[in-house]
Amino acid sequence: MAPTAPVHPALRRELHRWVYLLLGGAFALAAGVVLAWPVELLRTSGLPLVLVVPLALLVVAAPLAAVGALAETRSVEGAAVGALLTGRAEERVGPSASAGQRVRTAGLLVLHVLAGGAAGALLVVGLPTAVLLAATPDAGGLLGGARVPGGWGVRLVLAVVLVVAVLAGGGLLGRGLALLAPRLLAGSTAERLAAAEAEVSVLAGRDRLARELHDSVGHSLSLVTVQAGAARRLMTRDPAAAEAAIRATEDAARRALVDLDHVLGLMREETAGPAGAAPAPDLRDLDDLVATARGAGARVEVQVHGRVDALPAVVSREAYRIVQEGLTNVLRHAPGAACRLAVDAGGDLVLRLVNDAAGTVPGASGGGRGLRGLRERVRDLRGRVAAGPDDDGRWALEVHLPVHARGAAG
Repeated sequence: MAPTAPVHPALRRELHRWVYLLLGGAFALAAGVVLAWPVELLRTSGLPLVLVVPLALLVVAAPLAAVGALAETRSVEGAAVGALLTGRAEERVGPSASAGQRVRTAGLLVLHVLAGGAAGALLVVGLPTAVLLAATPDAGGLLGGARVPGGWGVRLVLAVVLVVAVLAGGGLLGRGLALLAPRLLAGSTAERLAAAEAEVSVLAGRDRLARELHDSVGHSLSLVTVQAGAARRLMTRDPAAAEAAIRATEDAARRALVDLDHVLGLMREETAGPAGAAPAPDLRDLDDLVATARGAGARVEVQVHGRVDALPAVVSREAYRIVQEGLTNVLRHAPGAACRLAVDAGGDLVLRLVNDAAGTVPGASGGGRGLRGLRERVRDLRGRVAAGPDDDGRWALEVHLPVHARGAAG
């Protein structure tokens, strides 16, 4: 079976717009049947024509506006507009949530029905007339009994011109609605701003989860890599040390699963509330973090000044991740090197991690993904960060986090 030729996009768009118009025309036909008798009463009431016309329009438009004011009408119209008028079916709109949305949706429904009625009238009148023009010299009642001058070719040209005029008229109606409908379905400025803020919030949440994945799971996987390499080197000459490294690898992998479960809990929190999210580690868990780094081969000396348990929760959580990233960089880029960690929580929180290995840690002062995430954490808390070689050539990471600033409220 030969494949069918694809429909040109422009032709498909016009066909879809005609379908939208004909849906409105069907609604107009149903409304005409129901509302014919009150309109007839107005016509025979003896009122002046200047009153009859607006009253008849009001009689027709009021029920349509009432239907358009229903909350779910906005969803239905939005689906039809996206699929048939604009071609953006993925842009769904919800039910009307405000009086302004109800009014605009009611206006769109009235325009849809009126334009559909006009397009239906063009088809009902125009196409039969074109057929009569092309088929007979005498077009009958539709042309007032007049005989069309000229031969068959002239009548065919006139019929084609009439068909083109009908299609062009419907096309103009469809294009007009394609321009108006998205504006009428769009929310007010405040509603659009709220939607934009919600989208920004979602993106910020995704970025936060990405940082959590990098910092927590990435740290554990770095430990796994270091320990697995050590176990491979020690397997033959020091089986006991190799076994210890393998146990450390097992512990790091287990912690990676715990951290991954925590991040998945945060993802569930984004969509279904806080249930299922494990508590995030903070500086109160510093001893465990340092013990893990030491178990992976790092020689870490720690000095803590002040009460880390009195820090605001958000500062303590972010500080934990900052220290975790710093220790991960030491293990990844300078394995076996001694480092010193100083935590000063006497006022604003100051973290300083110095690696005794000479030279700059690769990627530490550039655009590495870890340091970039670290800088974002510090920036969000209105803090300062410096990373790079110090005066003695040792790599140092120093972070200042304000404890009482507005950004650190937690």
